[in-house]
Amino acid sequence: MSEQWDVRRAGPEPAPHRVLMIPGGLCSTEFYADIMAEPALSRLGLVAVTMPGFGGTTAPEDVSVEHYARLLARFAAESGCDVVVGHSLGANVAIEMAAAGLFKGPLVLLSPTFSRADEATFLGVMNALGRVPGLGIAGWNLMLKLLPKAMKRELPAHRAEALAADMAANDPATCRRIVRRYYEYLDRHPSLVPRLRDTAVPAWVVRGDHDEIGLTEGERRDLEACPHVSMVTVPDAGHAVLVERPAQVADVVVDAVAATGWRQSSP
Repeated sequence: MSEQWDVRRAGPEPAPHRVLMIPGGLCSTEFYADIMAEPALSRLGLVAVTMPGFGGTTAPEDVSVEHYARLLARFAAESGCDVVVGHSLGANVAIEMAAAGLFKGPLVLLSPTFSRADEATFLGVMNALGRVPGLGIAGWNLMLKLLPKAMKRELPAHRAEALAADMAANDPATCRRIVRRYYEYLDRHPSLVPRLRDTAVPAWVVRGDHDEIGLTEGERRDLEACPHVSMVTVPDAGHAVLVERPAQVADVVVDAVAATGWRQSSP
């Protein structure tokens, strides 16, 4: 494939199941290092891949969520992955992979955004600034300098330095372009709950109990009413739940892998 892939692998080869892990926006595979080291996942094949355009990788010409879903679905198929884990923007890409019929296995969705109003305020501000001539790139330059420092307060002390440096490695112009297309996607789909509901694939929606990404009561109610969606709240965790509580997230991944036989057992 022509894309520049940043790939991190763990686990035996061959393995009975293989899990694709997609980091969030501005993040690379470094954000999955803690989960991939969890003993509960030691028998699985784990493949984390940075979305092209983040972490110093080269972005594709088309940076829409739909195109990322096609790229990652193709990567999943070529890598033999039967479960997908996505964090933040990576979780939204995973939802689109399933909604478009490109991936039919279980999903673990770590802090996805189900509507534009749920998204973090600062990202909406950056998207608006990005459209103002003369302010767009300057704003993203400043944000990429400030955000890693701010994130250090939210991350475990032993990981904060490496993860902050990882986020700082992003290209401002690329981030501006990807975020613009991401908001266009959210505008096309005022709520992603129906898209997830209609996939009929087993899905776990995992959120920290103080995640800054919102979830309306209506969205929660509709998700809880969906028979193939499980809601998981992780205590003492925020948006970076995969780094703050890797063991709890690993347990959810184990549950998702156990569901890979769901089609064969269905009537």
